[in-house]
Amino acid sequence: MPLDQSELDLIRGSISKIAQQFNLDYWRKADANKDYPWDFKNALAEGGWLGMFMPEQYGGMGLGLQEVGIVLDELGRKCGFNGNSVFQYFVFPPGPVIHHGHQEMKKEFLPKLATGEEMMCFGVTEPDNGVDTSRLKTFAKKDGKRYLVNGRKVWISNAMNADRILLLTRTAPRDPERPFDGVTLFLTRLKGKKGVEINRIDKIMRNTVDSDEIVFDNFEVFEDEIVGEEGKGFRCLIAGLNPERIAVAYTAIGLGRGALELTTQYAKDRVVFDRPIGKNQAVAHPLAEAWMRLEAAELMTQKAARMFDEGKSCGPEANAAKFLATDAGFMAADFGMQFHGGYSMSKEYHISRFWMETRHLKIAPISQQMVCNFIADKVLGLPKSY
Repeated sequence: MPLDQSELDLIRGSISKIAQQFNLDYWRKADANKDYPWDFKNALAEGGWLGMFMPEQYGGMGLGLQEVGIVLDELGRKCGFNGNSVFQYFVFPPGPVIHHGHQEMKKEFLPKLATGEEMMCFGVTEPDNGVDTSRLKTFAKKDGKRYLVNGRKVWISNAMNADRILLLTRTAPRDPERPFDGVTLFLTRLKGKKGVEINRIDKIMRNTVDSDEIVFDNFEVFEDEIVGEEGKGFRCLIAGLNPERIAVAYTAIGLGRGALELTTQYAKDRVVFDRPIGKNQAVAHPLAEAWMRLEAAELMTQKAARMFDEGKSCGPEANAAKFLATDAGFMAADFGMQFHGGYSMSKEYHISRFWMETRHLKIAPISQQMVCNFIADKVLGLPKSY
């Protein structure tokens, strides 16, 4: 049952109080030092927020995507993408386990994730296949009751600190007629195991949460670690794509609002030619437009989240929300860079981090162009282009 407005306001107020303890100066320092924000994670854990999307039977709050969206918006606004990413990796990667894991797996793992006792990462992306998941090369070869995994993953966030990995591999060669068959999903321990090498990627942004290349060399996984059925792992991932799109939309809206607030205050304070620059319509009108576009994107995102929570098909709405929100978020941040002028290059003013973070969301986890491909094919019925 959806929460009423007073309850939603309580969620936002509670998250805002946590965020105020970790201001933008905190995140600038953590980002520069590439420090994982353990104290921030623990503050979220103490409030029970890491398990808010988790079913109550596994120690979570059992709330919906609409409520999670409030947290994503508020953290994006107050903390930027670094803080938002810490929260996300407890909320969305376990989706396939919740819906497709066997009962023993869920009982053993999910409560630990809900409390923050354990962390996880999501091992899907590879160096050469791009968004064509059917062309995975990482292979798990059956050897009795175990499998030996060999291959490489790249852009795997959180791997340096993760206790477990949700790992997508091939267990059968690719069949051109059924390209997504033969793909298997494992939930297995990562920390302390042999046969795995993790190398951190040096990035321009979001450095409190690591992104890594992982090399597997006869890495052991076992039959009881399979999520769903052998050879049908891709189907387990599908259900998680729509909430991921919606989550990114809420994140982009929060980042855009954070950038807009910084820029609006700067436009009030910055005096050039004896007047605040916000008095000039060339500054005021773009900021007003950015606000309107963020509000419109939020309506699309709320629609998609509501449909998901009601169990309705929402692929077009989720993708549209991601497209519109990341465009609106980047517009707000880009105006922020422009109107901060030379000071946009100074880390003291924070705006450059919002700009890089919103720009990133136009690429990942799915590009704007792939969203357009989806809408053209699935909604408009145009011939598939790939």
